[in-house]
Amino acid sequence: MFTTQIPLQRDGERDGEIELSEMLGTLKDNKWRIIIITAVFVALSVVYAVLATPIYQASAMVQVEQKVPDLPGLSALTQTLSAESPVATTESDLITSRMVVGAAVSKLNLTIQASPRRLPMFGDFIARHYAAKNPGKVAPALFGLAGYDWGGAKLDIFQLDVPDDLLDKPLQLTAGEDGIYVLQDDDHNVLVIGRVGQSSSGHGVNIQVKTLTANPGTRFHVFRHRDLTVINSLQKKIDVKEEGKDSGILRMTYNNADPKLAANLLGKVGELYVRQDVDRNSAEATNSLKFVKEQLPNVRLELEKATEALNAFQNQAHSVDVNLQTQSLLNQNVSIETNLEQLRLQQADMQRQFTPEHPAYRALMKQIGELEGKKTAIDKQIGGLPDTQKTLLKLNSDVQVSNQTYQNLLNQAQQLDIARAGTVGNVRVVDSAAVDITDPAWPKKIIVVLGGTVLGGMVALMYVFIRQVLNRGIEDPAVIENLGLPVYATIPVSPREVALEGKRSRGDTRQHLLVTDAPADLAAEALRSLRTSLHFARLEAKNNVLMISGASPNTGKTFVAANLAAVVAQSGQRVLLIDGDLRMGTLHSVVGGKAETGLSELISGQAEVMEAIRPIAPLNNNLHFIGRGRIPPNPSELLMNARFSMLLDHLKPKYDLIIIDTPPILAVTDAAIIGNHSGTGLLVARFGVNQPRELNLAKQRFEQNGVVIKGAIFNAVEKRSSGYYSYAYYAVDAATS
Repeated sequence: MFTTQIPLQRDGERDGEIELSEMLGTLKDNKWRIIIITAVFVALSVVYAVLATPIYQASAMVQVEQKVPDLPGLSALTQTLSAESPVATTESDLITSRMVVGAAVSKLNLTIQASPRRLPMFGDFIARHYAAKNPGKVAPALFGLAGYDWGGAKLDIFQLDVPDDLLDKPLQLTAGEDGIYVLQDDDHNVLVIGRVGQSSSGHGVNIQVKTLTANPGTRFHVFRHRDLTVINSLQKKIDVKEEGKDSGILRMTYNNADPKLAANLLGKVGELYVRQDVDRNSAEATNSLKFVKEQLPNVRLELEKATEALNAFQNQAHSVDVNLQTQSLLNQNVSIETNLEQLRLQQADMQRQFTPEHPAYRALMKQIGELEGKKTAIDKQIGGLPDTQKTLLKLNSDVQVSNQTYQNLLNQAQQLDIARAGTVGNVRVVDSAAVDITDPAWPKKIIVVLGGTVLGGMVALMYVFIRQVLNRGIEDPAVIENLGLPVYATIPVSPREVALEGKRSRGDTRQHLLVTDAPADLAAEALRSLRTSLHFARLEAKNNVLMISGASPNTGKTFVAANLAAVVAQSGQRVLLIDGDLRMGTLHSVVGGKAETGLSELISGQAEVMEAIRPIAPLNNNLHFIGRGRIPPNPSELLMNARFSMLLDHLKPKYDLIIIDTPPILAVTDAAIIGNHSGTGLLVARFGVNQPRELNLAKQRFEQNGVVIKGAIFNAVEKRSSGYYSYAYYAVDAATS
């Protein structure tokens, strides 16, 4: 007993949302695609890990004392405040400053870059392995490619001066015989022809090659970079980090493919950094010494004047001596005056280094203010003494203050001279620059392969989900039924049909009907269920003409029309299959044969019916076929000809069913013309290809032309983990139960 199909609607379906089960189903359905993409990335990462040029890391360590060495004449407060600058920030900037890095670039001649030309991708790998096994030797040219280096080629340029328009521009140096070389610009214009060890000039270029070891004909890429370009690049590449907070231990690292160059550069940067620190401290001592020597003559002159004034007063007053009370005031006044004089000298020295707002300068001024307050109090006590005692006390005070200041300056001059000559700075190298050539910093093979695997998996997942989002093709028959098109059958995708399509595409003119080639195939079973469903769908049809159409190309309507005709003929009915696609019809490639005399000739009156109709084996008595014939220049006008209607009227009584395969309705209007002559119309939708809006638009297009579409056929349904494939089984069981 036949059971009618009931449109299935999945519970919980929500537009625009992807449920977890659907996501997992999508991953399961695309597992091989994910595996293949990931495997490709893994393979590429392995190739990269093997072929990539190793990058080595040079490292060095320096220690920065957080308290600068004491300079004579500076107060402890000044020393402390001057040493409170953040080590990590200040010293890191000093290490990578243009002063230090620029000097290293100049000493190592890094503005000149020369590298041998090698094969892309594999050239570095081949040259690297040859040089490792044959140190000091040059590999012979392979495959006649003498212009490439196969290992061991070296070029050391001692001097290269070029005009401004050639700075940072690629130049080409070609090795010749007996140390001869040719330097060309990127347009292959010869600039200089020179010899190794000799200075050569030409076209504004001065060059001196120190060493050239290569096969004749080997070409080198040469650049003369701007100094600032190289310095800026190295400033970004040299990394300086403090090992611990406020530890004063700075670790410097630099990565380069040449381990020797990496170590030399970092070593030179460390050396120059220490040197500039020593020079900086020495310069401070030198400046202070200069200031002290400038003050000595002035203080000595003041001492002489004070001594003469004291002697003159004593002679006038007949050698007056101070009493005990006055002596005490004198000692206090001398001490304060001496300290004030010393602080004022420091103030004059600090004014050359700091602004009045600097904490060290402000602290010094505070000390001066305190001493001046004490001096004011002493002056009040001195004001109560007799005039003779006051004058004597003042003159004695001037002499002692000037004498003590002069002695202090002499001591400072000696100490500063010693400090200037023996300055060691507050920076020292703890670990000199070194490179571990057995452990490149990059590539880390395990990390590269793992990273490639993770990246491949992420790319695969992104591709699958983006493809799923962008491809809004119908994957659920319930979506078609929601458009008002009953689904008469869901036909699962058939691997055997895919193979038959491959044969047809290769020009095989034999018959390729699935229902005769693989009658037990699931798709063939689905077509038999469609045959049964159509029996009831056509009960109220105006005639026995069935139109099979689609919304767009490549939906499989030709496959459905041909195999449906065959299964109907197998049931004992007489069936006529007509290729109504006069533009690109391919029904003849399915049933076998060529597109010879057919529908276009019948309508145009160039052939008789018996000439165009031919039987299809092995159903010769029940299945006949009319091909499209030759492609006419005006298919639509030809189908609107009255002869087409007369032809169908002539054929209807002779067959139980006439099936016409038509072009896609959204492409041309031919299907609408044929649909007006058909009693039943079906629309073929392909799984994952057709979008709901396409089917809806196709349905509207037919309705606008007065053609009613009975329903749809869901073709090439793929098994999905979320259960879409079960609908096909349901359809088969329902139709055959």
